[in-house]
Amino acid sequence: MCGLQCKAPGRISLMRILGIESSCDETGLALFDTERGLLAHAVHSQVAMHETYGGVVPELASRDHIRRLIPLLAQVLTESRCTRADIDAIAYTAGPGLAGALLVGASFAESLGQALGIPALPVHHLEGHLLSPLLAEDAPAFPFIALLVSGGHTQLMCVTDVGEYELLGESLDDAAGEAFDKTAKLLNLGYPGGPALAKLAATGKPGHFKLPRPMLHSGDLSFSFSGLKTAVLTLVRSDTFTAADRADLAAEFQEAVTEVIAAKALMACRQRRLFRLVVAGGVGANLRLRERLDATLAAAGGRVFYPELDLCTDNGAMIAFCGAQRLLKDMRTPSRKPMTAPLPQGAFVIRPRWPLDELR
Repeated sequence: MCGLQCKAPGRISLMRILGIESSCDETGLALFDTERGLLAHAVHSQVAMHETYGGVVPELASRDHIRRLIPLLAQVLTESRCTRADIDAIAYTAGPGLAGALLVGASFAESLGQALGIPALPVHHLEGHLLSPLLAEDAPAFPFIALLVSGGHTQLMCVTDVGEYELLGESLDDAAGEAFDKTAKLLNLGYPGGPALAKLAATGKPGHFKLPRPMLHSGDLSFSFSGLKTAVLTLVRSDTFTAADRADLAAEFQEAVTEVIAAKALMACRQRRLFRLVVAGGVGANLRLRERLDATLAAAGGRVFYPELDLCTDNGAMIAFCGAQRLLKDMRTPSRKPMTAPLPQGAFVIRPRWPLDELR
């Protein structure tokens, strides 16, 4: 149980967990109280810094995390009216992500944990996204089907409890987020591409161009979006394509992606006869995707649950919550093998590549 001692005897649920997220280009810190909920969270985005380069520069991202962690910690503690002495444990993103960025967060978390005499727990970034809808006021109950649509991942999973995840299907090449970003680049929309493409798509008309719906009728729960991106490239390079066509092409691209995702999500729900769908990850903020998923599940008698919009992108709140849930599960079932385990003093772990289905 990582040596964690509860401050209130007989109340194993009372803990304050500091969450630290630094896997890519957002520095996020949060303080979560297992009785009162999310006390405070703060995120610094590096979008403006990386915009010049058209994408994330790993070395610059790592250095910026170093600059932001201590000021963001002070901000979170001030807003939550807590001190460092009020923190019971620290959860940090150990992977997947950029190696240098992960090292910054991990070393900061483990060092702070040693200084305060409290445990520091490595957390899976995607598990944080997966559980983030449970932070909402109207949270889903277990079990549910989860759709993870972050920048580099498109996955469908059956979730029966914290740590109990079954991978049902995933992207075989480009994830939806990658396809959005690459298509935005082809349309000269800059960085970050996903939100810019969605904004342009809102002004266009789908159907003017005809794009494929990759693997829509494959009969399985796998995704593939690289061919869709190639189809966009072919159209953009054609002699008849003009700047005025960009909005219509963006709209058609968005329709193609969201149609495939919604169809696969419904297939997963039907296969498991489980019509609670949880959507997490940055692409989950796309309004057209939400609209299509809501309509699809409603027609089947189901319902879709989302995290709050400000918790769709990378943030410390989801990491703090994930760490808290794992600690609570260990405390409530002491006879089982713990989900959290202490690392040797002075050690920390990062896993830039870390399949979610390896978790238990």
